Amino acid sequence: MERTHKDHAQLSDVFNEDEPRVNWHDETLWWVRQKRDRAAHGIPEFELLRETASQIKNNVLSNLSDYLVQFEANALANGIIVHWAANAAEHNRIVHSILEKHDVKRIVKSKSMLTEECHLNEYLGGQGISVVDSDLGELIVQLAKEPPSHIVLPCIHKKKEEIGEIFHRHLGTEKGMSDPQVLTETARQHLRETFLTRRIALTGVNFAIAETGEFVVCTNEGNADMGAHLSDVHIASMGIEKLIPKRKHLGVFLRLLTRSATGQPVTTYSSHFKTPRKGQEMHIILVDNGRSAQLGRKEFRNSLKCIRCGACMNTCPVYRRSGGHSYHNAIAGPIGAILAPNLDMKEYADLPFASTLCGSCSNVCPVKIDIHDQLYKWRQVIVQEGYAATVKSVSMKAMAFTLSSPALYRFAGKSGRLFLKYAPFAVSNQMNPWYKQREMPEPPAESFGEWYKKNRN
Repeated sequence: MERTHKDHAQLSDVFNEDEPRVNWHDETLWWVRQKRDRAAHGIPEFELLRETASQIKNNVLSNLSDYLVQFEANALANGIIVHWAANAAEHNRIVHSILEKHDVKRIVKSKSMLTEECHLNEYLGGQGISVVDSDLGELIVQLAKEPPSHIVLPCIHKKKEEIGEIFHRHLGTEKGMSDPQVLTETARQHLRETFLTRRIALTGVNFAIAETGEFVVCTNEGNADMGAHLSDVHIASMGIEKLIPKRKHLGVFLRLLTRSATGQPVTTYSSHFKTPRKGQEMHIILVDNGRSAQLGRKEFRNSLKCIRCGACMNTCPVYRRSGGHSYHNAIAGPIGAILAPNLDMKEYADLPFASTLCGSCSNVCPVKIDIHDQLYKWRQVIVQEGYAATVKSVSMKAMAFTLSSPALYRFAGKSGRLFLKYAPFAVSNQMNPWYKQREMPEPPAESFGEWYKKNRN
């Protein structure tokens, strides 16, 4: 089935039009990956932490319904109002109903990839409600009217000069000002009024503890704390997979999360929310939105272990050189490419193919998700279900037919060598996508099979 929207390859072409930006984007993310490596190597038990976290998450996924019931009971006992949302639309309606109940038209929001997944900002905007994102990176892309391109570094695709121009247009900074310290202070002053005047704050949830009914929000800027502590109503949006069984398990994940994400030993703020303060109302929305379906897919359930660190993005050679927006999904990179087809296989059929299957993503994942294996398995499912592009399906069938016949394989190889030698224009042209970014190889004098036959003795 052909898609009408632009796919990853087409959107990557747009990003690659600016070669200096691509190189800078690539180098910056690799620098973050190197910070991750130094942080990981700095503690001898890092691999033990990864294995422990992976096994804890295995336990959670195997007993998810029980842990959800336990969490709900304890959260209710703590005075938190618990909501259940089957999908994105229901989540958005619940948020809107809380705002209507309190007659609120303006809210402040901290970073939440779940609300990006649910397109909450667009929904609330359509209801006449103003949403201000308080995370600095999220604020920048919000002002630029763009989605985040990275789950931890939302505006990593923007240079400081571009951010300066955005702030000049929207926040009144001096034209040409690109000093990061000045721009950060401008954002701080702008957000201070927001924090002081918004009666309702919305945050995400990094971890929720079934044993105690509390949840934890991790930030480096403290913006979630400012919003939650100054508001009359705190709404927390949480994917149902964010549970861990006991409070004692939290230390394992906190030691892994930021080391994997940015190379820090721990987030600057790891804030626990257990009971609403006196006079405050606290809500938590437990969101499925396809997670139960993914849980039921044996080959793909491990993807629900994800703690949203972004390490797989920072190491992925395809993501680094194609940009987050090329994934046309709230969550980009390798992890997004295995989560998105679960939501809509037709819409995101291209994403599992946006990978070299090099395995670097799996090697750095703090909870040991077999990301590259799942990308390969998704490719098989997508082709079997008929969602692969026609050209790809036909070419793969032709290749399978060729590889299944030794005689045809030898004939094809010999023909290819002859074409490269005597008619290079047949492959060295713009009709060949491979040729667009590469030089074609020199044709070998003989195949490996021919060489081996002559030299095996």
